This record gives sequence, structure tokens and C-alpha cells, in this order.
Amino acid sequence: MAEKRKFYLTTPIYYTNGLPHIGHTYSTIVCDTIRRYKRMQGYDVVLTTGTDEHGVNVERSAKKAGVPESEFVAKMAEEWRRIWDEFGIQGDEFIRTTEVRHARTVQWLFRLCRENGYVYPGHYTGQYCIYDNAYVDVKPGENCPDCGRPTETVTEENYFFKLSAFQQVLLDFYKKNPNFIQPETRRNEVLSFVEGGLRDLSITRTSIRWGIPVPGEEPHVFYVWFDALTAYLSAVGGPEYDRRGYWPADLHLVGKEIIRFHAVYWPAFLMAAGLPLPKQVWAHGWLLMDSAKMSKSLGNVVRPRPIVNVLGLDALRYYLLRETVFGQDGNFSYDALVQRYNSDLANGLGNLASRTLTMIEKYCSSVIPKSGADLPATFAPRRGPEKIDQIRSAYEQYQFTRALEEIWRLITDVDLLISEQKPWVLAEDPAKRSDLEKVLWIAADTLRVVAVLAFPVIPGATEKLWKALGQTGSLSEQNIDTVQWGQLKPGVKVSKAETLFPRVEKTEAIERMEAMESEAQKEPQKQPAAAASAAAAGGSTTTAPPAAPEKIAIDDFTKVEMRVGQVKTAERIVGADKLLKLTVDIGSEVRQICAGIAQYYEPEKLIGRKVVVVVNLAPRKLRGVESNGMIVAASVGPEGRPVLAGFAEDVEVGARLK
Repeated sequence: MAEKRKFYLTTPIYYTNGLPHIGHTYSTIVCDTIRRYKRMQGYDVVLTTGTDEHGVNVERSAKKAGVPESEFVAKMAEEWRRIWDEFGIQGDEFIRTTEVRHARTVQWLFRLCRENGYVYPGHYTGQYCIYDNAYVDVKPGENCPDCGRPTETVTEENYFFKLSAFQQVLLDFYKKNPNFIQPETRRNEVLSFVEGGLRDLSITRTSIRWGIPVPGEEPHVFYVWFDALTAYLSAVGGPEYDRRGYWPADLHLVGKEIIRFHAVYWPAFLMAAGLPLPKQVWAHGWLLMDSAKMSKSLGNVVRPRPIVNVLGLDALRYYLLRETVFGQDGNFSYDALVQRYNSDLANGLGNLASRTLTMIEKYCSSVIPKSGADLPATFAPRRGPEKIDQIRSAYEQYQFTRALEEIWRLITDVDLLISEQKPWVLAEDPAKRSDLEKVLWIAADTLRVVAVLAFPVIPGATEKLWKALGQTGSLSEQNIDTVQWGQLKPGVKVSKAETLFPRVEKTEAIERMEAMESEAQKEPQKQPAAAASAAAAGGSTTTAPPAAPEKIAIDDFTKVEMRVGQVKTAERIVGADKLLKLTVDIGSEVRQICAGIAQYYEPEKLIGRKVVVVVNLAPRKLRGVESNGMIVAASVGPEGRPVLAGFAEDVEVGARLK
């Protein structure tokens, strides 16, 4: 049997100064999508991700936490690994830069560069940005030109890499390999940087101790980029890379802010060592919140777990790849996320699957009907083979938005066909039986094709759909290059329709995600590992039945401070159907509080009413409005209708509840 073609791709090696936010998740989901697609093409694929665990930031963070660096990074690496596992993102290699196999590779690469005459000793005085782990060309006291944060003056002995020797070599390489850097905007940016002149690069430091030592040259430790970039090579064999056969990498996927390191420094290191270069570096854009890049320091990060817990992993995967054109910046908003979920997933694919399977159950005894000899004239052009080719071509070019647009056009076309042909009417006329079976077969066959083509993006829901259509094996085993129209065999029994994407109420879903995000920001190391089983399969999740409440001690209860408040003003929040913005007098001050009671209480009727207020909750924002406290209400009936807690007797405003 012929050996499978190999394909090796990598995420960035993520720095362990915090847990993944949605920007990191975007990078990793894109790589996982490519991995699934290439495997469906028959490739032997390896996807590497991992954690960058050295450098001054880690040293300082560990000191602040009061633990050794090794303990700090081990805990962080485990959290990163757990989150990707939880989300079913199937990394084949998880490399930690504190592993022995990695240290061996870094030291080996250094030795090769040194032996070939591209490393020399020296010293350096200049400004260093600890946040970007980079020396920057600014004066003392000036901020980093890339991230805008303060720099530090550093003077120390170093080993330097002769980057200046590779200026023309790199330019010649870029010219010979025009697709090495993608997209074009990033290629132009790198060309401009290299054409502007390259200076030799410090690749070791002596002012910190937390790093891989330079053999025989202590206290030198390797500078973070010479260390971190080499992880791509150490993950697939290091000095023995040729034995495993995955190097050079087919694709490095990175954020645009680190393109220079991957497209200039990394190929220069490899050239100096006489090693093969990666085939392509793709830089994606940023996910923006309020027109700013997500950043822990700016406090505008969005974490993936609340989204997965409320809408499911497939919803997050679909939104990120459908909403943001790969290579460009994208704007994240909960509003757009839920809108996409309801319109494309719940009302689109989910509704078509439910309608089709229900009608096959009702009119064809749950068996795929015969296909018929021909297609309705108005529909035949919509199922041309070029449609599938367009989608495959989009995947090949990493144009995920276009691929999903074309897939969803197929869904829309079948919805139109069903509306035109009206199977429920055809079913009433025995003479129209052939037409009925033809329409239902077309709908089911289209769902089969959609399941195969959309699997790399939404693996959980499409796998369920595949099984419901009575298809054998796993979607991951299907060859995406050979899928065609008309391959659905009649006579196969289908399963009862299952709701792939339950429709959600937008305001409620957003409030739940924002509340979970607020809690996660308060205790980032204690985020619950919810939805793990469903997410690991890549599917949608629904809220599990609540567990029995945990018993608490009286000391726990006394931590909750509740006071009598009186509503002074009340108004609706634009765009939030369930929320009211209240100002409440609690005796010592007047608080602004948001309450999800707008559907049951008129604002003007609340003014003057006395309510129970939890006053020692940390402030949080709901739909962009700060809420400083919580109004207590009972949850009544199956729909959980809120009923405000009150008092039968006159109680003084500000009185404490016990």
C-alpha cells in the first residue's frame, strides 16, 4: 500500500502568561479545520500546538505567584492542554518549551549556526519590551512602538546571530517563493522590513536565569524567539526530523503581530543551520472588540468557555470562520454571534435537517425514497458538480468564509425547492408519489453532501446528521475530494429528527454568556470545565440539569450582604428585551442596577417600590451597562417568571436582611 502524503501544520506556540481567549481559540480552530480537511483528503496530518514557557515575563509572574517557575508553567500548560482537549481540538503534538526534547533541539540548532559562522559573542544596551519579548528601536523612557507599553533599558552580554548576512538571501527566497508569506498585505509588510535593512540579532541573555542554558556558556540562556520558534521542529523529531518525515512544515499559522519573527528570523535561523525551510507562513488578523485588539492588559478579552457552554462548540467554530475573512481583522460581538447561530444554524441547517427527516419519517416510513430519473427543471442547475468544486477550492485557499457561503447556498436552494414543490401537498395525491419521493431524496442527498463539506468546520452537528441519514462510518473517514451528487442510496432507514441547533432567545443567551465571562474574569484559574463531553465531540451543548445544591455553612451565608432598597428610577435598555436599568436607594447611596424583569414589570410601576438588593456583588456589565448589585426575585413556574421579593410591613430603606 502506498504511503500517505504527509502534511504538517502548526499553531503559534502560545505564551503562558494567561489562559486562552477567543483570539487564541480562533488560531487553533482554524488549524483544526485545516487538519480535518486534509485528513479527509487522505493526508497523514500532524498538527502541533503548545506553550512557550521561558522568558522574563514567566520569571516575574511565578515570583508574584510565590511558586517556582517550573510549577507555574506546568499548571498553565495543563490548563491550555485541557481547554483544547475539552473543545475536541485534536492537536497531534503538544510541545512545551521546558521539555528535554525541545532543549536538545534548541542547543543543536545553535551549534549548527555557530559552526557555520553565523553566531558571535558581543554585548547589547538598548530598550527591551518584556510584553512582546523583543528589543525595540526606541529611546530610554519611550514606549514600545508595537504594543505601546513601557520598555526597559537592558545592558548585558549576548550571543548575536548574523541576521544582516541574510538580507539579500531572504529577498531572493521571497522572490522565488511568492506564496511563502500570506496574505499579500503581510508579504508586503515583511518585504518592506527586510528591504529597510537587517541588523544582527541577540539570541541569548544573561540578565535572566529562566531559560534553556547555552552549553558551556552559562549564565547565557537562549532568547525567547530562538527558543520558541524552534518548538515547531522539536515537536516532530528535532535533530532526527528526517526520520519522522514531517519537516519541513507545510504551514505555520500565526497572528499578524508575529509575522516578522516567523517570516524573517525563523527562515534565517534555518538557512544558517543548513536545514529545510517551512513551505508557507500564513498570518491571520485580529479579533477586535470595540475596534481594539483583544488583550489581557486592556481587559477586553472574551473567553471561549461561556460561548461553548451556552451555544455549543460548533456555533463558536462556525461564527469565527464565517464572520471573519481569513487574513483580515474581524469584529467580535455577542449580538452577531447569536444572530449567526439563529439564522444560519438553527433556522438554516438545523431546520432543513429537521424538516427533511420528519417528512421522510411521515411520508416514506423513515426510509430514503427512490431518487427518480430526473430532477425538477428549475432545480437541476443548482446541483452542478462545479458547486462542490468551488467549495473544495475555497478550502484549499483557506477561504473559509467563501466555503461556508457556498455550502449555505445549497441549504437555501433546498429550502426553496421544498417551498416550491410543497411535499405536504404532493403527499395528498397518490399520482404525485414519484414527485414527492424525488423532492425528499434531493433534500436528503443535499444534506449528505452538506454534512461532508461542512464537517471540517462543524464536526459535531454534521456527524449527528450523517448518522441520522443512516450513513455508515464516520465523516472523518469520508474522502472530501470524491463526494458527488447522487450518491445517496435509497432504502436506507433514517433516524428520528433530532434538533441539531435549538433556537435561543438572543437577549437571554447574551446575558448568560456575559455573566459567565464576568465570573471568569474574577477567577480566571477556576473556570469550570463545563460541556466537556459534548464539546469533545465538536457538538452543540445544552444546559445540563442542575445538580443538588451544595450545603453551605452559616459563615458562607453571612458573606452575602442584602439590604432594603427603594427604586428611584426605572427605564428600558435599548436592544435588551429583558433588561431594565434601575437606580435604587440602599440607604447609604443610590446604586445603578440592571434587572432581567422587563417582560413582567412596567418601569413606571416600579418607582417607589421597596426591593431586596444584594449589595456586595462585584460590578459587571450587561449589554454595555454597568450593574452594581442584584435585585432578588423568585423564579416561578416552568418559564422561570421573576417575582420580586418584597415586604408585608413597612421597612426602613437601607435595613440589613439577616
